[in-house]
Amino acid sequence: MNKRTDLLNKYNAKTEIGGAPSINDLRESEFSNEPLTAKEKQALVNFDRYRINELNSQPDDMAFHKRYRELQVMANMYDYEEFLKEKYFI
Repeated sequence: MNKRTDLLNKYNAKTEIGGAPSINDLRESEFSNEPLTAKEKQALVNFDRYRINELNSQPDDMAFHKRYRELQVMANMYDYEEFLKEKYFI
């Protein structure tokens, strides 16, 4: 029971911190059938395209898995507007 309370407290702390929405926040909204703006949809498209290109360019399994974890962090922590920058329009 204590673990559940700890998890709930961590979740509540994250929701209270707020901040700019991440790619994962947008995905959650999309899966909940909440409407997304055109900019938010474009950020999702750009991130997906960038992720695929990055993963396909890795030379071996070790590099692939390392980059995969890095991309997971990016999707969870970066402001979605980061993926509206020109370098992500591949």
